[in-house]
Amino acid sequence: MWTELWNRLCSNLDLWGAFGITFQAAFMARFLVQWVASERSGKSVVPVAFWYLSLIGSGGVLIYGIGRGDPVIILGQMFGSVVYIRNLMLIYRGRKPDQPTTTEASQLDVPCDATDVTSQPTS
Repeated sequence: MWTELWNRLCSNLDLWGAFGITFQAAFMARFLVQWVASERSGKSVVPVAFWYLSLIGSGGVLIYGIGRGDPVIILGQMFGSVVYIRNLMLIYRGRKPDQPTTTEASQLDVPCDATDVTSQPTS
């Protein structure tokens, strides 16, 4: 069964397929990034890297969908890209220039959320 599946995958893989798989992998990696960031902080967080991986992955998958002429992929990824861009705009709109991102702050053991580092109580 696995051999047959692998053979089908390899026989149908062309340059467009490799392109699509690469960007789908970037899109899927965002969940790993979010999981690791949440485990490190001990609570559910959505780091800025999640939104960048979402945008990069969905942009590549959108190009793949256009290249393949697949309206389902095109429509699905177009809407998602708007959401990812808007989230990045909201994150950076309220941030001071020297304020760390959620990921940077978690590496520094500074409690924060994506909108305001200074609102967290200090102990």
